[in-house]
Amino acid sequence: MDKAIITCALTGVLTNPKQHPVPVTPEEMAASARDAFNAGASIMHVHFRRQEPGMGHFPSWDPDLAATATDAIRDACPGVIINQSTGVMDDDVSGPVACLRRIKPEIAACNAGSLNYLKLKKDNTWAWPPLVFLNSVEKIQKMLDAMAETNTIPEMECFDVGIVRSVGLYLRAGMAKEMHYNFVMGVASGMPCDPELLELLMKYKSGDAHWQATLIGREEIWETHQRAAELGGMLRTGVEDTFYLPNGDKASGNGPLIEALAQCARNAGREVATPAEARKMLGLD
Repeated sequence: MDKAIITCALTGVLTNPKQHPVPVTPEEMAASARDAFNAGASIMHVHFRRQEPGMGHFPSWDPDLAATATDAIRDACPGVIINQSTGVMDDDVSGPVACLRRIKPEIAACNAGSLNYLKLKKDNTWAWPPLVFLNSVEKIQKMLDAMAETNTIPEMECFDVGIVRSVGLYLRAGMAKEMHYNFVMGVASGMPCDPELLELLMKYKSGDAHWQATLIGREEIWETHQRAAELGGMLRTGVEDTFYLPNGDKASGNGPLIEALAQCARNAGREVATPAEARKMLGLD
């Protein structure tokens, strides 16, 4: 079986750095990326955060900040592959596109379909007002066109099975030459984090396209991480997705989470790919 390519979801969006160990400044992002890199991560999935005091839990689409942060990560992690987030709730993609053009990441996430984005609190009241995460085909095409311009591989974020199937339609329609799949499991109103469902999804992705699973939750997600390793997928975790290790302990940061994910690969009889090996496997040489 191929070596396992590991992605670190470095910081995410909206999580409050006063409450959780999420890196916000370029210096913090570089240090946390280095820990993950040393533990086996070849790819850093990056979001950018506002830098004003007290605003670090909000996203930023400042191209200068994006360049400063990614340059710091690249300096700290020689050969690392950058995977940029592009998620915005509305149809205005100018911010993500400006960052794509500035940093030219090797990979970028592209939300592949719309979703009622819902969550309940323990008392069954809404955690936030119900909202629709709108990703029309027109919006997706704008993202894909920008990625083609910057020679960036689209990683299609799939929140449910219908969106997985839609990616095959996008490919057949010629919306992009290449797309990776990211099966996002664990959002309350999307696909559950379920190893049996993950195995079924193999039937619905296009051919031999690269794929990985983003698993959101607590220690219960690790059974599905192990199944992803056994099925031959790329692997991803980080403080964007979870704060919990397989034994239920809270992780101190990205490094311990990537160490646990690398162990999943080894449990499946797979070695962890180096950045140079990952680049070759993904056609990035």
